[in-house]
Amino acid sequence: MAENKVVIREFDEDRDVKVVGKLERNCEIGTTKKGFSIFTNMITDPLSRIRFYPIRVMLVAELVECRELVGVVRGCIKSVQTSSGSLFKMGCILGLRVSPTHRRKGVGLKLVTSIEEWMLRNGADYAFLATEKNNTASKNLFTNKCNYVNLSSLIIFLHPTTFPITNHISKNIKIDKINIDQAISIYTRLLKTKDLYPLDMDIILKEKLSLGTWVTYYKDQDFKLNSTDDIVTDKIATNSSWIIFSLWNTCEPDDNNNNNKVQDAKTKLSQPLRFLHATLNHAKDKICPCLKMLRNESLMCNSFGFLFLYGLHGEGENLEGLMESVWRFTSRLGEKLKECRVVITELGFGDPLVNHVPQIDSMTCVDDMWYTKRLGNQSDDEVVEMMKKQLGNVFVDPRDF
Repeated sequence: MAENKVVIREFDEDRDVKVVGKLERNCEIGTTKKGFSIFTNMITDPLSRIRFYPIRVMLVAELVECRELVGVVRGCIKSVQTSSGSLFKMGCILGLRVSPTHRRKGVGLKLVTSIEEWMLRNGADYAFLATEKNNTASKNLFTNKCNYVNLSSLIIFLHPTTFPITNHISKNIKIDKINIDQAISIYTRLLKTKDLYPLDMDIILKEKLSLGTWVTYYKDQDFKLNSTDDIVTDKIATNSSWIIFSLWNTCEPDDNNNNNKVQDAKTKLSQPLRFLHATLNHAKDKICPCLKMLRNESLMCNSFGFLFLYGLHGEGENLEGLMESVWRFTSRLGEKLKECRVVITELGFGDPLVNHVPQIDSMTCVDDMWYTKRLGNQSDDEVVEMMKKQLGNVFVDPRDF
């Protein structure tokens, strides 16, 4: 059988960079006759989506006879926690691709099985993946053949950086940037209300692609935040409405990279933060349906980036105006960034802020599905029970997106 003629091995940057880039282009989705594509030169750093994780791997599927690469998958492992306090290691499956000429031949299944075996060897308790709700082929592979179960349903919200003028934002609304230590302190407490969240929020906030953290609130309400670098009040506000959010930037390529476009690929791979640039290639599975629905001519370019809103959390009774101010602020910031075309966030179906996202014609949303599978037999019974029900309010890690 065709699947027996395929061997799974680790990615070799010296010989596989260009080949994997070609494979990614062959698997590209979202191309139109107008030349629109959300794929942008992934040949420069095929590992870009997993660069931020200390435990990571990239596997390729190679035909034994001709050594042609016909598939690729990326994986990483991170520590997560539930709202009940359970800790475990989650292995994430990212960027699964199979050449169009070798689909339905067992290549995808072999890649998934191999990445699961790698996760198990490296201490992962569960495997995790996300796919767009309408991706029937992907859902069938993971649920019917690999025994994954639905973990959560989420909504991706996407909007062009040109935010329409609706009702004027009240002058009573203020947006303040807080320092990293304050952000870490606040998120440390707030994330415990999430059904699932990573334990290395401090690493995410300190990453160079994270532009910062802001708090928006009403000036006439009793909102109090200590000005010290490392101390935040236990109760940020009393009888007030407020929203905290952070921004992840995929838009600005490194200046040195612009000045030396012929830079050796291996050198680039050794400097991931300096050239992880304006691209949607790592998120194209999720975003492509949104882009098709937008039909916005301003997005019809060969490549572009986005700002990702993460860590969104709001409290109080009057959040609608604050949420719109968050989108306006982010959109205006995006307009100033080279290659930025859209602002994106993703929220679990049980997140209270879902109901406060601006309801405007140019806002696009698409359903996203999270799936999980227990690896091995040594797992926390409490976590197993949690996995049997859909999680409604989860933290979306910008590194995974």
